[in-house]
Amino acid sequence: MTYRNLVELHRRQAERLGPLHALRYKRHGLYRDVSWDGYRADVLACAAALVDAGIAPGDRVGLVSENRREWLIADLAILAASAVNVPPHAPLSAPQIEYQLADAGVRWLFLSGREQLEKVRQVRGRLPELRGVVVFDCDAAAADAPSLNGFLQRGRLALAGTAAELARREQAIGPDDLATIIYTSGTTGNPKGVMLTHGNLLSNTLSVLSVFPISADAVLFSWLPYSHIYARTVDYYLSIASGTVLCLAESAETVVQNLSDTHPTHLSGVPRFYEKLLAAVAAPDSRTTGQRLREVFGPRVAWLGSGGAPLPVAVAEAYRDAGLLLLQGYGLTETSPVVTFNRKERHKIDTVGLPIPGVEVAIAADGEVLTRGPHVMKGYWNNPAATAEALRDGWLHTGDLGCLDADGFLTITGRKKDLLVLSNGKKVVPTHIESLLLADPCIDQAVVHGEGRNFLTALIVPHWANVRRALQAEGTTRDHEPDESLASHPAVLALLRRRIDAALEAVAGWEQVKKFLVLPRPFTMAAGELTVSLKLRRSVVLAKYQAELAELYRE
Repeated sequence: MTYRNLVELHRRQAERLGPLHALRYKRHGLYRDVSWDGYRADVLACAAALVDAGIAPGDRVGLVSENRREWLIADLAILAASAVNVPPHAPLSAPQIEYQLADAGVRWLFLSGREQLEKVRQVRGRLPELRGVVVFDCDAAAADAPSLNGFLQRGRLALAGTAAELARREQAIGPDDLATIIYTSGTTGNPKGVMLTHGNLLSNTLSVLSVFPISADAVLFSWLPYSHIYARTVDYYLSIASGTVLCLAESAETVVQNLSDTHPTHLSGVPRFYEKLLAAVAAPDSRTTGQRLREVFGPRVAWLGSGGAPLPVAVAEAYRDAGLLLLQGYGLTETSPVVTFNRKERHKIDTVGLPIPGVEVAIAADGEVLTRGPHVMKGYWNNPAATAEALRDGWLHTGDLGCLDADGFLTITGRKKDLLVLSNGKKVVPTHIESLLLADPCIDQAVVHGEGRNFLTALIVPHWANVRRALQAEGTTRDHEPDESLASHPAVLALLRRRIDAALEAVAGWEQVKKFLVLPRPFTMAAGELTVSLKLRRSVVLAKYQAELAELYRE
């Protein structure tokens, strides 16, 4: 079955499935179900209100909110009004949100509640094109920001007069029409607005679905932020295309409890999530570890997906040994996002899988991964120079380094811009060294450094519970000593020295970590050290610890 755009996809599924459950979300301690009919009715009312408010085709509408049912309604309503969704990440600061809204020329804005409203009030005077604000939480509504309930009522009253216009707009939306502008992390300079079309998102969603057929009784559990294209495509739009229930987590902090509440069949996550969960349930006996992992995900899970960052092989192997199939894929915001994915019936644990249908992958002479197909972005918003640099001769230059094996499986080996060149001219892929270090259970996070230096150093965040167990096994008890004290304790430094050397025993001499600094606390998104998809902001971290790293080279 073919569709012209995402609006048609949702409408036809709602017409087909009617009273069946489409969404499941938690409120006041209980999970509640929303039918396809109810879902569609709210989307139409919201879209009618946008049209009534003067939103024209191609206008940009902002959406700043944590994941919730209203996010989905607002997104589909924006698309149904033939407008463009601009969704800044909810944890961003007021100035960061201001930049994205101003750069995109946002005309209307949906916000989750009081916290986001206060951010926008700080900068609204510098957003001259912004004409209206709506908040999801009724208790945050104000004269300058009516509630979504009120906005939906406005739409229901206007629907009789706007229904024909909404139908006309849906028919006019083609594959090349813009659906969303998603801003990249902006670790160096201002973020770039990635322009994704209806054709980009629809083709990617349907290609993923063709690789992973989902049964009618499936439950897709979703917790990654919809402001990031990963969850938006492989969770949210995929649930619409497959006609299955999308079950929303309350928050990233309640995922384990919500899994117990819902017993899903499928779940997408990032490597950091799987690593932390594995560390939390780890036991000396691997069978006990496996049993605990299976209990977390419940009895119905068919497979788990991983993307957004490299998945350490040791983590994938631990899940496999537990009887949980953890499949890794690869993509970028610029590719809607999926480029490759391992299949349930055909996978290689140390790769990011095969290209999905309709997607081409090639390796440039310098090792850069290239891709082309209907999944590739239209370009960067208001940035023709960056667009021309990324899109050349019909291929998107991803900036990632990789290789294809004889069977067509892709392996990502690092980032071009992250490649370290030591003072002796030797080149090092830091992510490769970091992945080897992270395979050790006593190392939770690692950042390798050494550009222009004569040897490598590293920032090491230990897994403190495992470190304490390892020390106890060696006859040293430090159970009551705080992490800050342990970070400089000679026994801890000696333990980590041995484990670092063991982890890197197979790499070349210039790839060895000669010195390291132990950090007592993990890198976090709140401190600006991780992106919203929990990827490391390498430049931010290295700048933060510049003085300490320099000291390692002086000693």
